[in-house]
Amino acid sequence: MKKVLKSGIVDLILDWARAKQKVDLGKQLKGGTKNQQRVMGIPKLEDANFAGGKSSHECTLILTEGDSAKSLAVAGLSVIGRDRYGVFPLRGKVVNVRDANFKQVTGNAEIQNMLKIMGLDVKREYDSVRGLRYGSIMIMTDQDHDGSHIKGLLINMVHHWWPSLIKMNGFIKEFVTPIVKVWKEGKKDSERKDEKCFFTLAEYEKWQRRTNNGKGWKSKYYKGLGTSTAKEAKEYFRDIEQHELGFKWSSEQDCECIDLAFNKKRADDRKEWINGYTEGEHVDHSQSTLTYSDFVQKELVQFAKYDTYRSVPSMVDGFKPSQRKVLFCSFKKKLKNDIKVAQFVGYISEHSAYHHGETSLENTIINMAQNFVGSNNVNMLVPSGQFGTRLQGGKDHAAARYIYTRLAAATRMIFHPDDDKVLTYLDEEGQSIEPKWYCPILP
Repeated sequence: MKKVLKSGIVDLILDWARAKQKVDLGKQLKGGTKNQQRVMGIPKLEDANFAGGKSSHECTLILTEGDSAKSLAVAGLSVIGRDRYGVFPLRGKVVNVRDANFKQVTGNAEIQNMLKIMGLDVKREYDSVRGLRYGSIMIMTDQDHDGSHIKGLLINMVHHWWPSLIKMNGFIKEFVTPIVKVWKEGKKDSERKDEKCFFTLAEYEKWQRRTNNGKGWKSKYYKGLGTSTAKEAKEYFRDIEQHELGFKWSSEQDCECIDLAFNKKRADDRKEWINGYTEGEHVDHSQSTLTYSDFVQKELVQFAKYDTYRSVPSMVDGFKPSQRKVLFCSFKKKLKNDIKVAQFVGYISEHSAYHHGETSLENTIINMAQNFVGSNNVNMLVPSGQFGTRLQGGKDHAAARYIYTRLAAATRMIFHPDDDKVLTYLDEEGQSIEPKWYCPILP
């Protein structure tokens, strides 16, 4: 057996299997080899007028994070016109094609649509963008960590299938919008003076430290692109040079960084990558271009770190951040009487600065209240209604609008009220929220 392994036949079989899979993939993913003037059968696509024509290399496809972001981009098209700009909304996150199996890729309608719109072919290598329906891709996502991940997944897809395209400077761009705006109130209600925009939370936090925590300034957090108004969208696109950031290939180091972030076999390398990140380091949005390595090392790493932080429980209290927010709001509301889970979600979002989807918070509350064997050692909340059974691992629970919960009697014994005053509470936009961790009397 050792002689067979050393003979190299295993590597030959693996190379043959990869080559066959690529051929099969090319047959299934038919993006179009011809420069089509019009693409039919793709709902929600706002195609550029010049796409697929003589000036197709001048066209840019704006890929947005969801339908609300598409509405923002369409509002901006009234300023820059529809001749050279098309818009297509993405539904959530694109699959990581680097490690996805054949079925996952070929069965993904999102990827099929993107290839069809762009006119890309998996089997072909490109030395120019002139054969494509669009000459560049502009990614328009929220300025949060998940938005950075979507950008990374799209860059990973292009790099994996068409490495020659990623080396063309400006083929991939990003459209950056403010994550926080600050201003001083004018004489009129809607008047804003000395308005400043921040594209990363790190920039905003630096500014806060310089200005006595922003005293005398009003602020607004733009969780998603849907927070911006149509008027603001037109302002962004009117000043598109300031909001457009082109990606630039610098060296093979860029290739190494993309592989590090998305290759599943490099989990140990990613641990070092996350631990090596210097807090406060961020992308300079005053520049017109950004290298792929800078994007991975300064922006995408923040998603990786944050994703680990919200996925791994604390060693002190055993909670993830979302669970800690639920407990904090339960104590703040003195939740002795039943409250509808759907209603409690709204209270938590308001009092603990929760910036993610309501469904995930509903599931967090339900999981904390489940008391069947194998769910919790001690359930912190009382399950008043159908919170799921052992048969389906709790997934057979009723909808959040039908079930109720309250604090369990044992919860305040484990997390004693006398400890509340000595805990270190976090601060978000001037609002005091949950502590860094709770200190239970039991480990």
